[in-house]
Amino acid sequence: MSGIILVTGATGYVGGRLWRRLEAQGRPVRCMVRRQSALASRVGSTTQVVEADVLKPETLEAVFQGVEIAYYLVHSMGSGGDFEAQDRAAARNFGEAARRAGVRRIIYLGGLGHGPELSPHLQSRQEVGQVLRESGVPVLEFRASIVIGSGSLSFEMVRALVERLPVMITPRWVEIEAQPIAVDDLIDYLIAALDVPLAESRVFEIGGADRVSYGDIMREYARQRGLRRAMIRVPFLTPWLSSLWLGLVTPLYARVGRKLIESIKHPSIVRDTTALEVFPVQPIGMREAIAGAIRNEDREFAETNWYDAFSSGGEVRNWAGVRFGNRFVDSRTKDVDVGPAGAFAPIRRIGGKTGWYACNWLWRLRGFLDLLAGGVGMRRGRPMPEALRVGDALDFWRVEAYEPDRLLRLSAEMKLPGRAWLEFQVEPRDGGSTIRLASVFDPVGLFGLAYWQLVYPLHRLVFSRMLENIARVAAAGATQQPHAADGTVRTNPKE
Repeated sequence: MSGIILVTGATGYVGGRLWRRLEAQGRPVRCMVRRQSALASRVGSTTQVVEADVLKPETLEAVFQGVEIAYYLVHSMGSGGDFEAQDRAAARNFGEAARRAGVRRIIYLGGLGHGPELSPHLQSRQEVGQVLRESGVPVLEFRASIVIGSGSLSFEMVRALVERLPVMITPRWVEIEAQPIAVDDLIDYLIAALDVPLAESRVFEIGGADRVSYGDIMREYARQRGLRRAMIRVPFLTPWLSSLWLGLVTPLYARVGRKLIESIKHPSIVRDTTALEVFPVQPIGMREAIAGAIRNEDREFAETNWYDAFSSGGEVRNWAGVRFGNRFVDSRTKDVDVGPAGAFAPIRRIGGKTGWYACNWLWRLRGFLDLLAGGVGMRRGRPMPEALRVGDALDFWRVEAYEPDRLLRLSAEMKLPGRAWLEFQVEPRDGGSTIRLASVFDPVGLFGLAYWQLVYPLHRLVFSRMLENIARVAAAGATQQPHAADGTVRTNPKE
C-alpha cells in the first residue's frame, strides 16, 4: 500500500491513538480535524494535518486527494439536537466524497448490539455503517462494546464512581453483560484492517476475552486500586435519573451520561466470532485490560510533558491543584540567570543532611507521623551527598527518574491514601534557566481526595518557599546550608 491513510476524529480518544501507531510504523497519514491548530504541533514529518468538516461537503474534496484508505471515527454523542440526522448527513457526505476520489476502503468503528430495541445512540452508530456502505466504497465495519483504557468515556465513568463512592446505589443496567475490549486490542484490529483482503463490505464484531458487566468492571477496578466498595442495586433508577446522578458524581455531563447508559442497558456480546479467525489479534481479558489502563496511564504521565497540555493556550507556567487524568498537579516555576547545570546543582543535593530548602521542621514532623503510621519516616537519608541514581532512597522518597542537569522525579514511600511524586525539571532559556517544581498526587478513594484538600494549603506554602530557596542557592552558585530550625539558607562561597 503506497497511498495516504486518512484518519478522521484524530483529536478523539481512539483516533489520537490510531494516528500515533500508524505514524510510528512509518505509514503516510493525513489527519482530518476541524481546527488545524489542535493537532499540527504534535505530529511527525510523515503526518499531514488538514482542516475539514464532515457536515460541510465542500471542505472534503481536497482532503481525499491521494487517499487510498480512510478511517471514519466520527460520531455525535456529545451533540445536542437531532444527533441521528447529523450522523446520517456526515456519513453520506464522507462516503460520497470518498467514492468520487476513488478511495479503496473505508474502515469504520461502530457500536456492538443486537435486536430491534437498541438505544437511539447504538441504532445511529449502526445506521452510519449502512450509510457508508451505500456510497459504493467497500466498508470494513467493526462493532465494539465497552472500551477499557485510561481516558475512554466508559473507563473514566467507572473510575470516577469507584474512587468517589464507598457505597454505590446502582440501577439494573450495572449488571447487564458486555464484552469489553482493551483499547490497545481495538487499535490492533483497526491497523490490521488495512491489509485484510476485502472484495465487498463486511461487518466484524469484536470484544475482549471476558463477558462481564459494568458492575464486574467496577469491582475489579476497586480491587486493583485497593478500595472496598459496596454496591446496592435498586430497580427504579431510570436512564434519565441515572444520567443526572452521573452528572453529580462524575465528570460526565448528563446528556452524554444518558446516551451512554441507554447504550449499555442492553447486552453487547459478540455473537459472530469471525474476527478472531480473520485478524491476527488475540484480545486480553477484563482484568488485564484494567491493569494495562492503569499502567499505561502511569507511563503516559511520566513520558508526556504534561505541563504542555495546560499551557497550550498561552504562556501560563503555574497551576494550583489542577487535574491531569486522575491526578492532582501543583506546579510552579522560577527563572534564574544561571545555566542548567548551575540551576540543577541544589536539586541534585536535596534531602539527607542538606534538607529540603524550606520548613525542614515540617518535613521532620511528616517523617515522625509516618513512623507512627508504620512507614519509613526520614531515617534513611540518602546514600551519597552529591550523586543520585535511579532507585536510590531519599528520606521517605525514592528516585524514580534522574537525568543530570535536567530532571529528578521522586516517588513517595510514606504512608498515603494514594500515590505521590515530587518532580524537579530544569529547562534552558535565553540568558539562564527555568526551574519547575511540581507535586503530583494520585488519590485513592474519598480519603485520598480529602487528604489532598487538607494538605494543599501546606504544599502551597512549603513548595513556593522551597522553589525560591533553590533558585537563590542556584544563583549564588554555592552549597545550601539550611538551619535545622527554620530551613533558611546560607551559602558557602568557599565551595
